[in-house]
Order: sequence, then structure tokens, then C-alpha cells
Amino acid sequence: MRKIGTVPIYSWVESANDPATDFPIQNLPFGVFRRKASKEAPRGGVAIGDQIFDLAALGLKTGPNLNKLAAAGRPAWRQLRNVLTLALSDPKKAKRFSKYLVPMKKAELFLPVAIGDYSDFYTGIYHAHAIGKMFRPDAPLLPNYKWVPIGYHGRASSVVVSGTPVVRPNGQTRGQTSAPDAPPAFGPARRLDYEVELGFVIGPSNALGRPVGIQRALEHVFGVVLMNDWSARDIQAWEYQPLGPFLAKSFATTISPWIVTLEALEPFRCPAFARADDDPRPLPYLLADADQQRGGYDIGTRMYLSSAKMRAAKLPPALLSRCTFRDSYWTLAQMVAHQTSNGCNLQAGDLLGSGTISGPTPDGAGSMMELTMGGKSPIHLPGGETRAFLEDGDLVIQTGRCEREGAVSIGFGEAAGLVKPSPSI
Repeated sequence: MRKIGTVPIYSWVESANDPATDFPIQNLPFGVFRRKASKEAPRGGVAIGDQIFDLAALGLKTGPNLNKLAAAGRPAWRQLRNVLTLALSDPKKAKRFSKYLVPMKKAELFLPVAIGDYSDFYTGIYHAHAIGKMFRPDAPLLPNYKWVPIGYHGRASSVVVSGTPVVRPNGQTRGQTSAPDAPPAFGPARRLDYEVELGFVIGPSNALGRPVGIQRALEHVFGVVLMNDWSARDIQAWEYQPLGPFLAKSFATTISPWIVTLEALEPFRCPAFARADDDPRPLPYLLADADQQRGGYDIGTRMYLSSAKMRAAKLPPALLSRCTFRDSYWTLAQMVAHQTSNGCNLQAGDLLGSGTISGPTPDGAGSMMELTMGGKSPIHLPGGETRAFLEDGDLVIQTGRCEREGAVSIGFGEAAGLVKPSPSI
């Protein structure tokens, strides 16, 4: 039995009533799919249990992406959610709609939206502190961190859906022991890393030159996906000054195929990050009482690693870290408000990354850079292997789940990628 509010509700899709499923009827995330080994056109669907409900059942023809649906806005999303809930909960409608179900194991999944632009923020204060401490022990956080939601413009063309292999990038690197006048080397990255993030999919756009106020910021967010912003730390160390990340980030960013809506996440809202008494108060354009009271989202994430040897030995993936977005210093609304504060125009399907999510304890580190102290303290895997950074053949799997007493748990599926060797140049 499930509940929406205080009203018990079942789905006639039996797998949706399993407490372990990521996709109960309270979730209803949107994605794009087609049957495997078919010539069908990709189209919109909704995850329900271990099935995909074809939106064509409701006469909704999305085409190969969900950009038009994202642009439709919250009233339209809520109306569609109500229709879907009724269609998938009323036993009298099972006969009519069951023919529109496709088992997930028989489906191919695609990027849910055509991503025009991608910005990556740096909201994880525990990550920022841990990384900063490696390079600036006496002042880990730069002076602007607690004043402004730091971000940079990323590469949208290399955002890929879960399951897409990730090829180890080539790039320029410079060893720490190189003489000051020694030239850099070019070749495969040796310090390949993951970053545990969330991605926020933009809905309705704002006009160029028209900022979005923080009170209205969430009206411009369609939903949330898992995100792994792969990073080549050795390439990054050489190239990032003075303009920031470039080739060290642009080779791949993996997202999960299902967009979990803010309506589904409503039960898991929480207060914004509790700032220290001596922290600066956000500037007025970044401050709203409602956002401070309920602007956070308690979205838990986990990152697993499975090496080629582990898979050959049939060992389960190793859990590397667990963390939650509620530990981020800046809220989603603050990110949107800041992104548009200069008049930048967001467009439907744009992606905003949270930045690496880390927690205050060692098991909450959201990257291998943190877990291994920059490679100085390798981690141990089942079967006897160790890792300082990712190796070829490693499969990295990110999952996400929201849990709260009195609410039905929902999940995000997974964002997974297999590391492949670098191409020769």
C-alpha cells in the first residue's frame, strides 16, 4: 500500500508497490525510451516499478526529447502528474493502459532532454574545504565562497546518458617533480576521477536581460537527475589557471535517464544549509525566508566501483561514498537566481550541476581526490586491489534515493559509466 498525503493508494502495476523500487507511483519520473533492437522512434515515457509507461497512451507525443514538456511549466506538469496518477492507480484503467507498458529490461534509454547549455556550480562546502585544504592548508576556502554561488560554463555536447562508456582523456600534464622550465607531457590522464553531483534540468526560459528572482526560481526547474562530472585531475592541475577547467572536464559528464520532478521531491524538502554564526548573510537577491526554511532537498546519493577483476570474480560493487544534497552550502533556488542575475537567459533543457556533493565525515567524500587524499592514501577494494584513481575497466555506478519517515521512498535509477582506454593520437 502507498499513500499520497494521507490517502492510501496502490498502483495496478504490481512492481510499483515494492518498497524497494525506485519508481513507486509517488515518483513518476520522465524519460525517453524505445524498445531494444527496434526501429521505433525514441519517445517520452514514465518509469513505474520495473516498467515504462508510454506517454502516447495519453495522446502526448513528445518526440525524441522532453524539451517541450519541460518548457510547459508547473501548471501543465501538475495536471499531467494528476492524470498519470489516476491512470496508473485505478484498477478499472488497467486493461486500457497495460498495453502501453514496456519492461525496462527490454527498453533502450536516451538523454531525456536536448541540452543546449550546461553550467556547473561548486555548492558542496565540505568538498570545497577538503580540496582547498590540500593546496591552501591555512585558508581552504577562497574569500568569495560564502558570498557567491561559484560556477563555470561547461560543455553540453559531451553530456551522456547512463551506460555510455567513458574514454580516458588525453591531455597536457606536468609532473609535480618537473623542473620549472621542463615542458609538459601529452598523453592519457593518470588521475581520472569521478564527482558525485546532481543535475537540475531547466524548464521554462527567462528572457535575455530579465533576471529570475529567488522567489520564482523553482518555477524554472523541471526536475533532477543524478550526475557524475568526470574529472582528469592531472590535466586540470596544469590547465585550470587562470580560466578554470577545460579539457579536464569536457570529455564526459554522465547523467541518469530519469528526470525526477520537484513535485515528487516535495516530501523531502528541508531547511537550507545551517550557516555558522560568523558566516556572511547572503546578499538580498540570494535571500528569501521561504528558501531558507525549505529550500534544501534531502537527496541521498551513493557511489560504487566495480573493477574488471571484481566482475570476473562475481564480487559485488564496492560502496565508496554516501552523501546528501542537504549538505550543500547553496540551494537550488539560489543557483538559478545567481545564474540569471546578470540577465543570462536559461532555456528549456539546460542543465545546472550542483558541484561535488560531499559530507562532513570520511565516508561522505564525493570524489576519489578526497577519498585518497590526492592519491596518497589508496583505497582497498574487495579481492585485494587498491585504487588511488580510476583505472581502465572500472565501472562507476552512482545511485540516489530519498527517504523520510512517513513518506514513500523514491529513487533516481543510476548513472553508470565504464572507463575505456585512451585512443592513440
